[in-house]
Amino acid sequence: MNGSANRNGRATVEQALARLNFRPRALEPGQVWLAGAGPGDPGCLTLEVLAALGQCDALVYDALVSPDVVAVAESAELFYAGKRGGQPSMKQDDINALLVRLAREGRRVVRLKGGDPYIFGRGGEEALALAREGIPFRVLSGLTSGLSALAATGIPATMRGINKAVILATGHAAGTDDDIDWAAVARTGQPVVVYMGMANLPLIAAALLKGGLAPSTPAAVIVAATTPQERTVVATLATIAEEAAAAGLASPALIVVGGIVAMRAALAGGT
Repeated sequence: MNGSANRNGRATVEQALARLNFRPRALEPGQVWLAGAGPGDPGCLTLEVLAALGQCDALVYDALVSPDVVAVAESAELFYAGKRGGQPSMKQDDINALLVRLAREGRRVVRLKGGDPYIFGRGGEEALALAREGIPFRVLSGLTSGLSALAATGIPATMRGINKAVILATGHAAGTDDDIDWAAVARTGQPVVVYMGMANLPLIAAALLKGGLAPSTPAAVIVAATTPQERTVVATLATIAEEAAAAGLASPALIVVGGIVAMRAALAGGT
Protein backbone atom coordinates (compact mmCIF):
# COMPACT_ATOMS: atom_id res chain seq x y z
CA MET A 1 0.00 0.00 0.00
CA ASN A 2 1.23 3.49 -0.82
CA GLY A 3 2.32 5.17 2.41
CA SER A 4 0.65 8.43 1.39
CA ALA A 5 -2.82 6.93 1.10
CA ASN A 6 -5.28 5.10 3.31
CA ARG A 7 -6.48 1.53 2.81
CA ASN A 8 -8.82 2.61 0.04
CA GLY A 9 -5.99 4.18 -1.89
CA ARG A 10 -7.30 7.68 -1.16
CA ALA A 11 -5.33 10.43 0.51
CA THR A 12 -6.70 11.75 3.79
CA VAL A 13 -7.47 15.44 4.22
CA GLU A 14 -4.28 15.84 6.27
CA GLN A 15 -2.20 14.19 3.54
CA ALA A 16 -3.81 16.34 0.87
CA LEU A 17 -3.01 19.48 2.85
CA ALA A 18 0.57 18.34 3.30
CA ARG A 19 0.92 17.91 -0.47
CA LEU A 20 -0.46 21.39 -1.00
CA ASN A 21 2.41 22.78 1.10
CA PHE A 22 0.18 25.60 2.39
CA ARG A 23 2.08 28.05 4.60
CA PRO A 24 -0.30 30.49 6.29
CA ARG A 25 0.84 33.98 7.12
CA ALA A 26 1.16 34.83 10.80
CA LEU A 27 -1.55 36.95 12.40
CA GLU A 28 0.48 39.40 14.45
CA PRO A 29 -0.54 41.29 17.62
CA GLY A 30 -2.30 44.52 16.73
CA GLN A 31 -3.53 43.29 13.34
CA VAL A 32 -7.12 42.91 12.17
CA TRP A 33 -7.99 40.42 9.46
CA LEU A 34 -11.36 40.89 7.76
CA ALA A 35 -12.41 37.38 6.76
CA GLY A 36 -15.28 35.78 4.86
CA ALA A 37 -16.80 32.56 6.20
CA GLY A 38 -18.68 31.72 3.01
CA PRO A 39 -22.39 30.90 2.80
CA GLY A 40 -22.68 28.63 5.85
CA ASP A 41 -21.24 25.16 5.31
CA PRO A 42 -17.86 24.90 7.10
CA GLY A 43 -16.58 23.13 4.00
CA CYS A 44 -16.77 26.47 2.19
CA LEU A 45 -14.04 28.02 4.36
CA THR A 46 -10.82 28.89 2.61
CA LEU A 47 -7.54 27.61 4.04
CA GLU A 48 -6.48 31.17 4.85
CA VAL A 49 -9.60 31.84 6.89
CA LEU A 50 -9.28 28.50 8.68
CA ALA A 51 -5.67 29.31 9.59
CA ALA A 52 -6.66 32.78 10.79
CA LEU A 53 -9.33 31.35 13.11
CA GLY A 54 -6.71 29.09 14.64
CA GLN A 55 -4.45 32.05 15.41
CA CYS A 56 -6.76 34.78 16.65
CA ASP A 57 -7.32 35.67 20.29
CA ALA A 58 -10.27 37.97 19.53
CA LEU A 59 -13.07 37.01 17.14
CA VAL A 60 -15.70 39.55 16.11
CA TYR A 61 -18.33 37.61 14.20
CA ASP A 62 -21.65 38.10 12.43
CA ALA A 63 -25.07 36.50 12.80
CA LEU A 64 -24.78 34.36 9.68
CA VAL A 65 -21.56 32.64 10.72
CA SER A 66 -22.08 28.98 11.63
CA PRO A 67 -21.49 28.04 15.30
CA ASP A 68 -19.24 25.25 14.03
CA VAL A 69 -17.05 27.82 12.33
CA VAL A 70 -16.97 30.06 15.40
CA ALA A 71 -15.89 27.06 17.47
CA VAL A 72 -12.70 26.75 15.40
CA ALA A 73 -11.41 29.86 17.18
CA GLU A 74 -11.16 27.94 20.44
CA SER A 75 -8.50 30.25 21.93
CA ALA A 76 -10.31 33.48 21.11
CA GLU A 77 -12.50 35.80 23.14
CA LEU A 78 -15.77 36.08 21.24
CA PHE A 79 -17.51 39.33 20.35
CA TYR A 80 -20.91 39.03 18.68
CA ALA A 81 -21.60 41.83 16.21
CA GLY A 82 -24.43 40.37 14.15
CA LYS A 83 -26.80 42.49 12.12
CA ARG A 84 -30.24 41.15 11.19
CA GLY A 85 -32.85 43.22 9.42
CA GLY A 86 -35.48 44.67 11.73
CA GLN A 87 -33.76 43.40 14.88
CA PRO A 88 -31.68 45.28 17.46
CA SER A 89 -28.04 45.16 16.44
CA MET A 90 -24.70 46.77 17.02
CA LYS A 91 -24.18 50.02 15.11
CA GLN A 92 -21.52 49.96 12.42
CA ASP A 93 -19.59 52.81 14.06
CA ASP A 94 -19.47 50.78 17.27
CA ILE A 95 -18.16 47.73 15.41
CA ASN A 96 -15.48 49.88 13.81
CA ALA A 97 -14.50 51.27 17.22
CA LEU A 98 -14.37 47.76 18.71
CA LEU A 99 -11.96 46.57 16.01
CA VAL A 100 -9.72 49.57 16.56
CA ARG A 101 -9.76 49.11 20.35
CA LEU A 102 -8.93 45.42 20.20
CA ALA A 103 -6.06 46.07 17.80
CA ARG A 104 -4.63 48.82 20.01
CA GLU A 105 -4.77 46.41 22.93
CA GLY A 106 -2.37 44.20 20.99
CA ARG A 107 -4.91 41.52 20.21
CA ARG A 108 -4.80 39.22 17.18
CA VAL A 109 -8.19 40.08 15.70
CA VAL A 110 -10.32 38.28 13.15
CA ARG A 111 -13.48 40.01 11.97
CA LEU A 112 -15.55 37.17 10.53
CA LYS A 113 -18.49 37.72 8.20
CA GLY A 114 -20.80 35.45 6.27
CA GLY A 115 -20.03 35.30 2.56
CA ASP A 116 -17.30 37.69 1.43
CA PRO A 117 -16.44 40.80 3.47
CA TYR A 118 -16.27 43.02 0.40
CA ILE A 119 -19.61 42.01 -1.15
CA PHE A 120 -22.47 43.64 0.77
CA GLY A 121 -20.60 42.79 3.98
CA ARG A 122 -19.54 46.31 5.03
CA GLY A 123 -15.96 45.12 4.87
CA GLY A 124 -14.99 48.19 2.90
CA GLU A 125 -16.31 50.46 5.66
CA GLU A 126 -14.39 48.56 8.31
CA ALA A 127 -11.20 48.51 6.23
CA LEU A 128 -11.50 52.27 5.72
CA ALA A 129 -11.95 52.83 9.47
CA LEU A 130 -8.87 50.73 10.20
CA ALA A 131 -6.82 52.49 7.54
CA ARG A 132 -7.74 55.90 8.93
CA GLU A 133 -6.59 54.80 12.40
CA GLY A 134 -3.36 53.32 11.13
CA ILE A 135 -4.33 49.76 12.10
CA PRO A 136 -2.66 47.03 9.98
CA PHE A 137 -5.27 44.83 8.32
CA ARG A 138 -5.75 42.15 5.66
CA VAL A 139 -8.83 41.02 3.76
CA LEU A 140 -9.38 37.27 3.43
CA SER A 141 -11.94 36.61 0.72
CA GLY A 142 -14.79 34.18 1.23
CA LEU A 143 -17.24 32.51 -1.11
CA THR A 144 -19.97 35.07 -1.61
CA SER A 145 -23.47 33.73 -1.10
CA GLY A 146 -24.64 35.35 -4.33
CA LEU A 147 -22.63 32.83 -6.36
CA SER A 148 -22.04 29.83 -4.09
CA ALA A 149 -25.71 29.57 -3.12
CA LEU A 150 -26.61 29.30 -6.79
CA ALA A 151 -24.10 26.50 -7.29
CA ALA A 152 -25.34 24.69 -4.19
CA THR A 153 -28.90 24.67 -5.52
CA GLY A 154 -28.12 23.70 -9.11
CA ILE A 155 -28.25 27.13 -10.74
CA PRO A 156 -25.20 28.11 -12.83
CA ALA A 157 -24.34 31.78 -12.41
CA THR A 158 -23.42 31.99 -16.07
CA MET A 159 -24.52 29.81 -18.97
CA ARG A 160 -23.46 30.23 -22.56
CA GLY A 161 -26.45 31.17 -24.62
CA ILE A 162 -28.35 32.54 -21.62
CA ASN A 163 -26.34 35.37 -20.09
CA LYS A 164 -23.18 37.39 -20.51
CA ALA A 165 -23.20 39.04 -17.08
CA VAL A 166 -24.58 38.64 -13.58
CA ILE A 167 -25.84 41.57 -11.52
CA LEU A 168 -25.39 41.48 -7.74
CA ALA A 169 -27.78 43.92 -6.05
CA THR A 170 -29.00 44.80 -2.60
CA GLY A 171 -32.72 44.90 -1.98
CA HIS A 172 -32.88 46.39 1.51
CA ALA A 173 -33.70 49.89 0.23
CA ALA A 174 -36.44 48.86 -2.20
CA GLY A 175 -39.25 51.38 -2.28
CA THR A 176 -37.19 54.19 -0.69
CA ASP A 177 -35.36 57.21 -2.08
CA ASP A 178 -32.13 55.18 -1.71
CA ASP A 179 -33.39 52.40 -3.99
CA ILE A 180 -31.54 51.29 -7.11
CA ASP A 181 -32.99 51.71 -10.59
CA TRP A 182 -34.71 48.35 -11.05
CA ALA A 183 -35.95 49.38 -14.50
CA ALA A 184 -32.33 49.85 -15.61
CA VAL A 185 -31.51 46.41 -14.19
CA ALA A 186 -34.44 44.89 -16.08
CA ARG A 187 -33.36 46.49 -19.35
CA THR A 188 -30.01 44.70 -19.26
CA GLY A 189 -31.78 41.37 -19.70
CA GLN A 190 -29.12 39.80 -17.47
CA PRO A 191 -29.83 37.72 -14.34
CA VAL A 192 -29.92 39.56 -11.05
CA VAL A 193 -29.05 38.13 -7.65
CA VAL A 194 -30.56 40.17 -4.82
CA TYR A 195 -29.13 40.18 -1.31
CA MET A 196 -31.12 41.39 1.71
CA GLY A 197 -34.31 41.71 -0.30
CA MET A 198 -36.65 39.16 1.21
CA ALA A 199 -38.78 41.67 3.11
CA ASN A 200 -39.14 43.71 -0.08
CA LEU A 201 -39.62 40.85 -2.53
CA PRO A 202 -43.08 42.02 -3.72
CA LEU A 203 -41.73 45.52 -4.39
CA ILE A 204 -38.65 44.22 -6.20
CA ALA A 205 -40.63 41.82 -8.38
CA ALA A 206 -43.12 44.56 -9.26
CA ALA A 207 -40.32 46.99 -10.12
CA LEU A 208 -38.59 44.47 -12.40
CA LEU A 209 -41.90 43.72 -14.14
CA LYS A 210 -42.56 47.42 -14.58
CA GLY A 211 -39.05 47.75 -15.99
CA GLY A 212 -39.90 45.34 -18.79
CA LEU A 213 -39.04 41.82 -17.64
CA ALA A 214 -41.60 39.27 -18.75
CA PRO A 215 -43.93 37.86 -16.07
CA SER A 216 -42.75 34.38 -17.10
CA THR A 217 -39.09 35.14 -16.28
CA PRO A 218 -37.80 32.31 -14.06
CA ALA A 219 -37.15 33.31 -10.45
CA ALA A 220 -36.09 31.61 -7.24
CA VAL A 221 -35.65 32.28 -3.55
CA ILE A 222 -32.85 30.40 -1.79
CA VAL A 223 -32.86 30.25 2.00
CA ALA A 224 -29.90 29.23 4.20
CA ALA A 225 -27.89 27.90 1.27
CA THR A 226 -25.38 25.08 1.92
CA THR A 227 -26.76 24.46 5.43
CA PRO A 228 -29.09 21.69 6.65
CA GLN A 229 -31.88 24.31 6.67
CA GLU A 230 -31.48 25.07 2.95
CA ARG A 231 -34.72 25.56 1.04
CA THR A 232 -35.37 26.70 -2.52
CA VAL A 233 -38.59 27.83 -4.16
CA VAL A 234 -38.68 28.25 -7.95
CA ALA A 235 -41.47 30.15 -9.68
CA THR A 236 -41.86 32.98 -12.17
CA LEU A 237 -41.20 36.65 -11.57
CA ALA A 238 -44.97 37.23 -11.52
CA THR A 239 -45.57 34.61 -8.82
CA ILE A 240 -42.32 34.36 -6.81
CA ALA A 241 -43.42 36.69 -4.00
CA GLU A 242 -46.67 34.77 -3.50
CA GLU A 243 -44.95 31.38 -3.74
CA ALA A 244 -42.21 32.33 -1.27
CA ALA A 245 -44.76 33.66 1.22
CA ALA A 246 -46.87 30.51 0.88
CA ALA A 247 -43.78 28.40 1.61
CA GLY A 248 -43.04 30.46 4.72
CA LEU A 249 -39.58 31.50 3.52
CA ALA A 250 -37.73 34.10 5.53
CA SER A 251 -34.27 35.63 5.73
CA PRO A 252 -31.43 34.88 5.29
CA ALA A 253 -32.37 34.48 1.66
CA LEU A 254 -31.24 35.30 -1.85
CA ILE A 255 -33.53 36.20 -4.73
CA VAL A 256 -32.47 35.09 -8.21
CA VAL A 257 -34.23 36.33 -11.34
CA GLY A 258 -33.32 35.32 -14.87
CA GLY A 259 -33.00 32.54 -17.40
CA ILE A 260 -30.26 30.78 -15.44
CA VAL A 261 -32.90 29.69 -12.89
CA ALA A 262 -34.49 27.45 -15.51
CA MET A 263 -31.29 25.41 -15.68
CA ARG A 264 -31.98 24.02 -12.21
CA ALA A 265 -34.50 21.51 -13.52
CA ALA A 266 -32.17 20.41 -16.32
CA LEU A 267 -29.32 19.88 -13.84
CA ALA A 268 -31.41 18.07 -11.23
CA GLY A 269 -29.38 14.86 -11.65
CA GLY A 270 -26.29 16.36 -9.98
CA THR A 271 -25.10 15.25 -6.55
